[in-house]
Amino acid sequence: MCQHERDCPPFTHADREAAKPVSQRPEQGWSLLCNGVLLFEDTGELLPNGQVIAPHRPPTH
Repeated sequence: MCQHERDCPPFTHADREAAKPVSQRPEQGWSLLCNGVLLFEDTGELLPNGQVIAPHRPPTH
């Protein structure tokens, strides 16, 4: 799916959020990454296989 000079990590890798955005809707709070991950501004994710990753922001002190 990725067409970048250096391949982006696939959605199955732990660093999947490092993939480049191909579409962004900041007014709606999401970005679509080139590996098919739908990344939400609260850090939640929807993977191409339908798996949901809960938000994982670091705790604030």
